[in-house]
Amino acid sequence: MDAGMLVRAMKNIYTVNLAVRPGERVFVFTDTITPDEVMDDIERARREGLVTLARAAAEAGRELGFEVIYIEYPSLGSPGSEPAEGVWRLAFGDAVVDTLRDTGLLDRLIRKESEPEDVARARAVVTARRQDVVDAVIALSNYSTSHTRFRDLMTSAAGTRYASMPLFEEYMLEGSMNVDWAAVSARCDAVAAGLEGGESVRVTTAAGTDIAFGINGREVMKDTGMLREPGSFSNLPAGEVFLAPVEGTAEGRLVIEWGPNRKLTSPITVNVRGGRAEEVIGDDPYVEELRLALRRAPDNPNIAELGIGTNDRAERPDNILETEKILGTVHIAFGDNTSFGGSVSTPFHQDFVFFGPTLEVIRPDGRRIIIENGRHKV
Repeated sequence: MDAGMLVRAMKNIYTVNLAVRPGERVFVFTDTITPDEVMDDIERARREGLVTLARAAAEAGRELGFEVIYIEYPSLGSPGSEPAEGVWRLAFGDAVVDTLRDTGLLDRLIRKESEPEDVARARAVVTARRQDVVDAVIALSNYSTSHTRFRDLMTSAAGTRYASMPLFEEYMLEGSMNVDWAAVSARCDAVAAGLEGGESVRVTTAAGTDIAFGINGREVMKDTGMLREPGSFSNLPAGEVFLAPVEGTAEGRLVIEWGPNRKLTSPITVNVRGGRAEEVIGDDPYVEELRLALRRAPDNPNIAELGIGTNDRAERPDNILETEKILGTVHIAFGDNTSFGGSVSTPFHQDFVFFGPTLEVIRPDGRRIIIENGRHKV
């Protein structure tokens, strides 16, 4: 797309997905490559392209007449890391951030060391000054902010509408973003109904994945792409149902055939015990990268998320943002889950997608198959 077409395509995010109204403020941000990041030319081009998309998104909002706040900040190096104080100030306003900083809450939030009472106090601060917080966010950083207190406080305490678009690429505007959003929403409703009230879940694949975990009491969430209500949060492209498995309950193995952005040369097996990844086995070079990521913080190995794809226009297997939305797939993540009902706070959240899965829910009234060999049954 040329620059003009790109801006025009981005306008739909404001008008269709976020339904931005006159007088509202929209915060658009992205992250830039830091000198210590090592990548090949293809990845560098993708990262630079994401910055171009973010600038187009900001320009689209301004052409529509909205007040747009825009920032580019140095990459944080890991999905789930909290943005720096300067980003918080643009999103929440000086009064909120000064209060959080002066009470010591901000540092603990950014370091992912906050206790539940800290989060409750921070939420009260934000709620009291919610008029200072931006109305909508278009988050185009390479490293996702979805699973952060930054995002959670905006959506849950201030009612900000938040479109999280890590790893977004231009082709998505004509593919997985060009979808019947009502149909995606209907599929999400059906899958969520199948999970709600369940006690546990088992996921198996022909490749060898076989893992089970508890879900009793966990809220089932829907990512429909429609961000028109206060506090709405979704990826774009959207199309999934997700929840936080009960900590400590996951047992089994994950056989990973795709990394976040490529097919592995050979599968990696992750053995899971007591809700945590305990052993990573395989020959692909990604084994060492995953081992290192899981060792960086004590709670990074936590089994954090179960997600189910519901977008029939999503098809690319080499970009995790779109891959996890593919209809009939399941994704399972390690790391942080505090922003969607869990209790593990850590500066890491990484999803892995499993193709052709069978997903079975154990309920008080019996067993129910939600997906069988990659085909939705609800």
